[in-house]
Amino acid sequence: MTKILISAGEASGDLHAGAVTRAIKQLNPEAEVFGMGGDCLRQAGGEVLFDIKDHSVMGFVEVLKKLPDIWKLRSDFIKLMERRKPDVLLTIDYPGFNMRLAKLAKERGIKVVSFIAPSAWAWRPSRAAGVVKVVDKIASIFPFEYDLYKSYGADLEFVGHPLVDTVKPSLPRSAAEKLAGKRQGHPLILLMPGSREMEIRRLLPEMLAAAKILKQKRPEFDFAMPRAATIARETLEHSIKEAGLEVTLTEDHNYDIMSVADFAIATSGTVTLEAALCGLGCIILYKSSPVSFWIAKRVVEIPHIGLPNIVAGRLIEPELLQDDCTPGTIASVALEMLEPLRFAQLQKDLREVKEKLGEPGAVKRVAELVLRMAREHQEEALRILP
Repeated sequence: MTKILISAGEASGDLHAGAVTRAIKQLNPEAEVFGMGGDCLRQAGGEVLFDIKDHSVMGFVEVLKKLPDIWKLRSDFIKLMERRKPDVLLTIDYPGFNMRLAKLAKERGIKVVSFIAPSAWAWRPSRAAGVVKVVDKIASIFPFEYDLYKSYGADLEFVGHPLVDTVKPSLPRSAAEKLAGKRQGHPLILLMPGSREMEIRRLLPEMLAAAKILKQKRPEFDFAMPRAATIARETLEHSIKEAGLEVTLTEDHNYDIMSVADFAIATSGTVTLEAALCGLGCIILYKSSPVSFWIAKRVVEIPHIGLPNIVAGRLIEPELLQDDCTPGTIASVALEMLEPLRFAQLQKDLREVKEKLGEPGAVKRVAELVLRMAREHQEEALRILP
């Protein structure tokens, strides 16, 4: 029996965990997939033993506050490894925790595959050397990432970006427009505050206040907000009611909603790349605690934080960070981006981003890689039997 231990620590990682698990099950229906994830992993047939709703955290200071919970999770994973003896640990993003977990797995003779590997290209290239020590195989999603890790002696395969497979509308356009509340002649702006409670607290009030300014200046604008599975609907409804703004709160079918919207105001993260693949341009927002932001400015070695900008290799979508995340600034930049010439250029730039992310099939390639590593582990185990 093939056993795959999986660790995905937040909503975007859970999305990839679900897609890879589904592909693994198609290739090997008897394979067991279990570990940390959320609804996507569960729906794909994986066994969720640690739910991401309890463990998602970002920022240096915020991680310090959660250390007791993180140490307990680490201890629980060790017990799980020793009890169920997986063939492979598949880590998906969530690098601060997952690379420590990879070290523990490797010490126990478990093969380690890293998918959505730590962003060494952003957080000091030398960080790649540490990853190579604890990971057996890297499933690389960016060409520039492949080149960097290869220079540090990593064993890796370029699989392409999984979002090329997963980001696809599933509804007829008319049904998607109805779900999003889109009206003819009314530009639809999405508000996407994130999938973590901290992001909601810090950025949702600013987004809603900016939306009110936009509504005052352009009454024809409509607004919708896709809900992340990790955020309670009541939390968003309460904030929307307090803002006194009409916002259509949507459930599921996020890619359909993105495909019919005209523009978005989004918290920095994977969702901005998902939007880019749907042809939806964004203003990218980021706000953390002052201490976390001060540290990040000193350790991040790339000029941009938005994934579409990183892939493009230049600033194609505006980034408003920390103190620049004010309602007035957000609204002003949004109006600039919606000017016809600027909007047309953005659409051209987003098509370029999509081309750079590779051909479809990344998810299947990762599943095949994981199962191949599992077979290698089983064969090695047979060789050492007396």
